[in-house]
Amino acid sequence: MNTNPLLKGTLQTIILKLLESKDRMYGYEITQKVKEVSEGGIMLTEGALYPALHKLEADGFLETTVEIVDGRARKYYRLTEHGGKEVTSKLKEAQAFIDQLQNLLNLKPAIK
Repeated sequence: MNTNPLLKGTLQTIILKLLESKDRMYGYEITQKVKEVSEGGIMLTEGALYPALHKLEADGFLETTVEIVDGRARKYYRLTEHGGKEVTSKLKEAQAFIDQLQNLLNLKPAIK
């Protein structure tokens, strides 16, 4: 994953949002979509992606199915009903944080 520590706190939100926009995705497809949408600015590694996917699944936000594609097993992830509700919650949290950060970053320097 990109070395920017800000990404670590948003990875679950990114995954949930991507799965909301598309019915189901597999891991490599998620990494490529993030790369495409961020124009190469965010590169997810398997070491970052799969623990996040497993955590979201354990929390009941994702369900998985396995299909054989070209002779290989491919694990697809999709939102559960609970996961669909979590997307809304995570997006509200992210937007509130972005708004607060903008306020802090736009502070004018004190005139002495």
